[in-house]
Amino acid sequence: MRFLHTSDWHLGRSFHRVNLLGAQAAFVDHLVETVAAHEVDAVLVSGDVYDRAVPPLPAVELFDQALHRLAALGVPTVMISGNHDSARRLGVGAGLIGRAGIHLRTDPAGCADPVVLSDVHGEVALYGLPYLEPALVRDGFGVTKVSHEAVLSAAMDRIRADLATRAPGTRSVVLAHAFVTGGQASDSERDIAVGGVESVPASVFDGVDYAALGHLHGCQTVGERVRYSGSPLAYSFSEAAHRKTMWLVELGAAGEIAGAERIDTPVPRALARVRGRLDALLEDPAYTPYEDAWVEATLTDPVRPEDPMVRLAARFPHTLSLAFDPEDRAPEAAGSYAQRLKGRSDQEIAEDFVAHVRGGGPADEAERAVLQDAFADVRAQGGRGGQDGQDPHETRPTPQESVR
Repeated sequence: MRFLHTSDWHLGRSFHRVNLLGAQAAFVDHLVETVAAHEVDAVLVSGDVYDRAVPPLPAVELFDQALHRLAALGVPTVMISGNHDSARRLGVGAGLIGRAGIHLRTDPAGCADPVVLSDVHGEVALYGLPYLEPALVRDGFGVTKVSHEAVLSAAMDRIRADLATRAPGTRSVVLAHAFVTGGQASDSERDIAVGGVESVPASVFDGVDYAALGHLHGCQTVGERVRYSGSPLAYSFSEAAHRKTMWLVELGAAGEIAGAERIDTPVPRALARVRGRLDALLEDPAYTPYEDAWVEATLTDPVRPEDPMVRLAARFPHTLSLAFDPEDRAPEAAGSYAQRLKGRSDQEIAEDFVAHVRGGGPADEAERAVLQDAFADVRAQGGRGGQDGQDPHETRPTPQESVR
């Protein structure tokens, strides 16, 4: 039986304020085309269909179109809710939608109720295990420890118990949304840590033939039978080196993984992370391949250059992120804030602040002159004695006292 394993669509999400709805629509087109071209027997979507619990209307419309198109192919689809989804909202109408071959699994209580498909080798039970928030589901699973491992283990015990009641040789697939030990995270996944522990061992999924995982955005193999499809699009610059794909998995007659192929997804625009002094980034021909990419630039100039974003955009018009990490940055002074200020004039403190906020280089003569003029104006208005010459130790009446 052939499965197309995908996850983490995050419909409605943007990339550094760039609307990705068009790119997400292109992915749905590609998904439907892949299902038809590769004669897929079932589509597996392992959570985070949406990017947030209440998605924007265009994202809902795109999801609706995806459901209709998958149903029209006559290929069963199994979807679970992820930690970004509202399980209740995503699961509305699940019973009716299931009649069209789209099986939404969003209720933890139904994790041991599989979608059963058949091929020439017999039956395959597909169990949809939605994201389990430990504090919310531990009572339902009868566990006392608030942890991902505890609730996932309890859910998998139920799945294995159901599988044991089925005909010998029944093959099994589990869809789950979790952070499995050994997986590589990126910056775009929402933290699901509970008590400082968010990962679960891959052994939790022992006893099933294939675990189709979601949550981590990089496509990866934790074990031969435990895989992440990753997100179809990049959602952070930490994914610049990712190859965005879906898994096309062939489950053999005895439950063996007879094949696992990565199917590339459309890339709306390449990502690039560049680092160096501004002049070098603007002049070095080595950066030419990145001129049409979405760019994250980190400038290492000792002194923050003038109009850096404008100048970068002249060569890299799709620059989306700008950071500063000056070379030879001076270490932070030790001691308390009060100790570091002791004995220093207002002018010196202000000059230190200028150097701090731009990550290096002291204030130049023009900047020092501006600061001197500013402090002179303050002193002319009362300065250190308070506004209008008021003694700073004098107690002013509160607004209520003034009214009285």
